[in-house]
Amino acid sequence: MINTLLKHRSIRKFKSTPIPEEELREMLEAASRASTCGNMQLYSLIVTRDKAMREKLLPCHFGQQMVVEAPCVVTVCADVHRFSMWCEQRDAEPAYDNFAWFLTATIDALLAAQNLVVAAEARGLGICYLGTTIYTAGEIVKTLNLPKGVLPVTTIVLGYPDEKPELTDRLPQDAVVHFEQYNDYTAAEIDELWAEREESELTKQLLAENGLPNLARIFTERRYVKEDNVAISRSYLELLKERGFMNQ
Repeated sequence: MINTLLKHRSIRKFKSTPIPEEELREMLEAASRASTCGNMQLYSLIVTRDKAMREKLLPCHFGQQMVVEAPCVVTVCADVHRFSMWCEQRDAEPAYDNFAWFLTATIDALLAAQNLVVAAEARGLGICYLGTTIYTAGEIVKTLNLPKGVLPVTTIVLGYPDEKPELTDRLPQDAVVHFEQYNDYTAAEIDELWAEREESELTKQLLAENGLPNLARIFTERRYVKEDNVAISRSYLELLKERGFMNQ
């Protein structure tokens, strides 16, 4: 299993081969066995295999063709709706319509998602997480007919790989692991931690293509720019209110 984790790569080209029903069920069962707050399982996994439905989801993911080329798309949702219904039907008053429980449900959802991913990769399947889920969450809500209290937090494209990309680089372990307490970085340490990535051939290519002097500015001026960040944040916050997660 550790070998599977160490070889993770995002796949964006897939064969159209369907995933056998029994294998998919086993992977979804693995997802449902993930850690969860209070054994509440505050998430739902919307499994979309019908091509017509995947075509409806395609614009929500900026036309990324893997959404229709892969045989399976899983929309991962924070979900307090189901648990609240159960409480109400037992004359118990639920109080999960607030931001704290959105965070809790999101954690539950992402833990289940990662279990699904690990189970899939262990079987030789490929996956790709889609960050576009946050950008167009309102449209996904409409497309998938999600009730109040249910909000998409990520999407996983799942299928048999039709490519084998190189492993993407990662920062050294020292960059992300702290022992006993948080150890803040000096300027020299920041330079050292990013040195290998900044000096890579891929970075040199990106700098030439973008006409920028360093990799950080590609992130701030091309990939994740302030105006988009603010607009997406506002949109998602409004959706949180509409979906019933901001009663505080």
